[in-house]
Amino acid sequence: MFLPRLDGRAGGAPDFFVMVETCPPKAAEVAPVQRLSLRTNFLWSLAGNLVYAGCQWGMLVVLAKLGSPIVVGEFALALAVTAPVMIFAQLSLRSVQATDARGEFAFSHYMSLRLFTTLGAMLVIAGLAAVGYSWHLGLVIVAVGFSKAFEGVSDVVHGFLQQREQMDRISISMILKGPLSLLAVAAAIFCTGDLLVAAAALAAVWALVLLAYDMRVAGTLLGRPPLALLVPRWTPEILRKLALLALPGGITLALISFSGNVPRYFIERHLGTWELGIFAALVYPTVAGSTVVGALGQSAMPRLAQHYARGERAEFQRLLGRLLLIGLGIGVGGLVLIRAIGALVLELLYRPEYASHGEVFLWVGLSAGIGFVASFLGYGMTAARYFRAQVPVFATVLLATAGACAVLVPRYGLTGAAMAMGMGTLVQGLGSGLVVRHALGRMPKS
Repeated sequence: MFLPRLDGRAGGAPDFFVMVETCPPKAAEVAPVQRLSLRTNFLWSLAGNLVYAGCQWGMLVVLAKLGSPIVVGEFALALAVTAPVMIFAQLSLRSVQATDARGEFAFSHYMSLRLFTTLGAMLVIAGLAAVGYSWHLGLVIVAVGFSKAFEGVSDVVHGFLQQREQMDRISISMILKGPLSLLAVAAAIFCTGDLLVAAAALAAVWALVLLAYDMRVAGTLLGRPPLALLVPRWTPEILRKLALLALPGGITLALISFSGNVPRYFIERHLGTWELGIFAALVYPTVAGSTVVGALGQSAMPRLAQHYARGERAEFQRLLGRLLLIGLGIGVGGLVLIRAIGALVLELLYRPEYASHGEVFLWVGLSAGIGFVASFLGYGMTAARYFRAQVPVFATVLLATAGACAVLVPRYGLTGAAMAMGMGTLVQGLGSGLVVRHALGRMPKS
């Protein structure tokens, strides 16, 4: 990540703008690579996401075992503060990049825009941390923000690989990042008991994977030195065009992040950090289902985009229909497992105080199941490149979730927060379905 140093001249630009590009690079800059099959991409993506999500969950378990629900709650709060800001700054570039079937923009355009917006996001996060929280929690928030910043730069490489249907290399990156992150956080908490040290260790690991693996992969495919790819190219017209194209997606993802974190804001305000830690721990087991959904959706999205661009309506509907059935099956299976062994799992993984919230866990599982189906409809919208239409959908989801939290959290506590999540995901599914139906009606002819 490059930080600006002003050159001292009046009106001067930051002196890291050292590369100027007057025309877009040719598509031939990318070395030809054999695309993997959809099944192979899915299996690689599933493996990478499972390892990564399992290690992320492991970090939460470590915090719960070696710390207290307050430590878990502070970590969840740091994520809740940084995620919406950083996600908005990412501008949904990976989705735009992965569905750029015509090669409208080059890798350097995506990377440059991501570096500029990430710098702005870090300044916002630092400001929020300075004015709204204690100095220690503020530093934790900034450290988590840096980890998200490094992850965001890696995301551009992953979008490039996803566009070329090379999910194996993305998965290797995640398989490297997951265990290293878990080991770093566990060691930091065990040796110091300080969440700030753990957050700093997490950021260091993600920076290491970015520089040692992700940039090397991109440099090999593009035939350029890895570090040279991190030098922004100042191409105002092209970057403005890309930013305007990606802006609706960025707003959408920020709305999604806000919607997902709204229950946490209400819990912290009305119930405190201890209860927030309990709730965050109950939500995390549903990441197993989200991992499968995300792996399959990310693998299928380029293929869905190709079907839509070619006007292959039957193929688009067939593939999306299979995804929706899978999402429904995962949701139902998750509810059965929670009903049967949910309390036992919570007690084994965390502590007895977590296992006493079985009803909350069941509502969380129901909400997640609805969200799995809605997520696949979201991949359908993105594959059709309906970016702007997603903004009103997720604005409505945010309003529905916030309204439900305002009513239910003060009255029903954590159960009310889980109910509010379910209402939000239901609205998301209905709205996304309407947009996909409209997109099918406007599909180009074959």
